[in-house]
Amino acid sequence: MRPFASRPRRPLAAAVAALVVVTSLTAPTASAAPATSAQPAPRWSGLDTRQWDRPIPAPGVTSATVPLDPSLSLPEAGRAVRSAYGTIDQHGNPAIATSAVFLPHGAPPPGGWPVVAWAHGTTGLGDDCAPSTHPRSERDAEYLGHWLRQGYAVVAADYVGLGTPGLLSYLNGQVAAHGIVDAVIAARADGLPLSPTWAAVGQSQGAGAALVTATRATELGTPSGLDYRGVVATGAPANLEHLFQWGGPGFPPVSLPTGLNLYALYILAGLRDQHPEVGLDDFLTPRGREMVDAAEHLCYEDMRAAVGDFQISQALTRPVRDIPDVFGLLQRYMGTPATGYDRPVFLGQGLLDLDVPAPSALSLAAEMTLNRQPFELHVYPDRDHSGTVYAATPDATAFLNRVMR
Repeated sequence: MRPFASRPRRPLAAAVAALVVVTSLTAPTASAAPATSAQPAPRWSGLDTRQWDRPIPAPGVTSATVPLDPSLSLPEAGRAVRSAYGTIDQHGNPAIATSAVFLPHGAPPPGGWPVVAWAHGTTGLGDDCAPSTHPRSERDAEYLGHWLRQGYAVVAADYVGLGTPGLLSYLNGQVAAHGIVDAVIAARADGLPLSPTWAAVGQSQGAGAALVTATRATELGTPSGLDYRGVVATGAPANLEHLFQWGGPGFPPVSLPTGLNLYALYILAGLRDQHPEVGLDDFLTPRGREMVDAAEHLCYEDMRAAVGDFQISQALTRPVRDIPDVFGLLQRYMGTPATGYDRPVFLGQGLLDLDVPAPSALSLAAEMTLNRQPFELHVYPDRDHSGTVYAATPDATAFLNRVMR
């Protein structure tokens, strides 16, 4: 797995990163979330992938495909399947991953349905959090249904480690890129009526994954005959490493919203798994270690309830900066590239977004401008994190209709 080269730190990037800090620190603090019911049991559609005792196929090769449980499908889907396929994990090893594929109603056009590869937002890191084993959220169901009505098939990858052996490498875009491209390759090779023409679409965690995928899509997909056309990313987490590197006891010095603390704990869990040589447990308080351990298996709503008012600054006994080359390590782990895009990019950002504060995407847009990348930025002043998905849909639809021709 080839990591992208670290970018030099620029004064502009540092300045915008400071804005991320300011936005995050001045956001209103969420109170402890009310107790929630336990995560509903996953529905495996007859394909339980948690313990995989079969040979792992080559990347992009399907091992098994079953009809998706009807309760997990979408009204706009004429057919839906769940598949297990080969890819590569965060340690560079062969891995099994899963996806759901939704086809529109009716007969496919000549050459097959053009494909939207959906990169989902944060659901958690544990096996019970795989999106293909649960009904889609109301927002995601409406959004994916929209693309089906537009005549696109939807290939919705579960990131490696969700419902399969190993831990999801949270915000690790390089691993997600392999999994997303391999999901599209596998779906086409599985005999589904899919066109080679495809685009990546992602929200939140998925926006970061989709953007990294965009820089690798031609390289990874062309040998298998894929024709990558562009990416739609809303609420993209970018340049977070500029902030995260300063974490430590007492920093940030004010309370963060619950969501930001939750994401930070997921990052620590993923980083601990990716880089055991760092000895991250030595940087954690006893309570911090408990929370990072919980992050490995609790899905989003249950993790949010567990976090409550707990602050990431309370989780650390030492500054993260004590880790050698911490900025480079974080950038290689979860950085979003500002270069390398060979097809058009759509960035959508709400100014009321507290989950991924607006300066995150805006700083990426500034860097992409300096690097003359083929992107367009759409800002929605009165929308929060989830609301941006709805607000951006007409603009994103026009964008995809243009680039997919």
